[in-house]
Amino acid sequence: MSARPRGTQEHEADDRRTAARELLMHPVLTLARQPDQLIQVRRHASQLKRMFTATLGYQLVVEPTFARLLKTPLSPDTAVRPARTHTDKPFTPRTYMYLALVCASLLASTTADQVLMNALVEQVRADAVTAGVAVADSISERRDLVRAIGLLIEWGVLGETDGSVAGWENRQDEALLDVHRPLLPHLLSRSLSGVEAPEGLLDGSSGDAAELEQPRRSLRRKLVENPLVRREDLTESERDVLSRERRDVTRMLDESFGLTVEARAEGVLAYDADEKLSDVAFPGTGTVAHVALLLINALADDLSANVADTVVTKGRTVPGALAPWAAVDSNIDLLIEQYGKAFGDGYRSDPASLKTAVVGLLESVSLAASSDGGLVLHPATARYRPEPHRAPVRTRAMRRLEEEDPYTLFPAQPAHRGEST
Repeated sequence: MSARPRGTQEHEADDRRTAARELLMHPVLTLARQPDQLIQVRRHASQLKRMFTATLGYQLVVEPTFARLLKTPLSPDTAVRPARTHTDKPFTPRTYMYLALVCASLLASTTADQVLMNALVEQVRADAVTAGVAVADSISERRDLVRAIGLLIEWGVLGETDGSVAGWENRQDEALLDVHRPLLPHLLSRSLSGVEAPEGLLDGSSGDAAELEQPRRSLRRKLVENPLVRREDLTESERDVLSRERRDVTRMLDESFGLTVEARAEGVLAYDADEKLSDVAFPGTGTVAHVALLLINALADDLSANVADTVVTKGRTVPGALAPWAAVDSNIDLLIEQYGKAFGDGYRSDPASLKTAVVGLLESVSLAASSDGGLVLHPATARYRPEPHRAPVRTRAMRRLEEEDPYTLFPAQPAHRGEST
């Protein structure tokens, strides 16, 4: 058989890269909710399985009705990514508790492929009593239970066949749910046998010891999963790999996921030029994103920050500039005073809530870190500093024209433009 044209090979490579990016963004794909994406993943299943294992150490499960990318525990320096409600609020510990109880109830041998909402709730409460977990039939607890079930619906583990979960929450209307049983056993990335505490699943301490000795894989995982990898958060082995094999790392992440690696003295990142491979957009839209951008610029001006600054925090020296909490508070107040008319009522009247949301956003993209003394701004915040527009170079003919007609000027230029990644 003759070799396929290069154009076809390039098309297939691009199609496979798109499927890999989709799995990174949505580690659970189901036929009912994402049919086109699942078909694309199934088309390249063999290559994707090998690529994810070799590049990141992730296991990919592909079945006729679903695909599940099983990720290994991330390093402690990874920005926290909590599950969120449909109103973008992070899950509370009680919501996670209900999520675990619902999954356990669905895995019970007595649970059929369809289940009534009331029957599922009764099973959850019975399992809670067996596990010694205190639950109540209050409005707030019922809301947490519905949020947990809503996440399973979003993942495709459950489907609303008749009625809705929202109707049950608001009016106690019955709802019939489909259960995607083949997917259920693959929700956890690893077996719970031998895990003595939840921390073992979160920090990787219960993982395979041989896996911990793979600096190439761990470096690539950090670059793929983190918005910014601080150099001080790399192990000595990972820094050695980055120094000696940067070209190979760059090529592999570009070919596999379409990511571009940028390395600086203070850290390294792999960014997506299309700005699609991220769950948090920065700079972004909305009050919190706008205030965050204005805040880091204001604090950098106050501190006269530069890339050589270092801060001692949590027992180690890290690059960055320390903005005392008093300075953060005063700048938040000033921004509300200057731009508050464009903010939502909740943020305009509650500076503390706005500060919490802004700091949370900056920490989620690794541009800042909270400490006892204040907010540590990473040197990467300089990427978002406004840069003055420079007037174009004037030729001798232009200067002569201005001398002849002083009103012939260059078009007005904006004071500055914001740089983005």
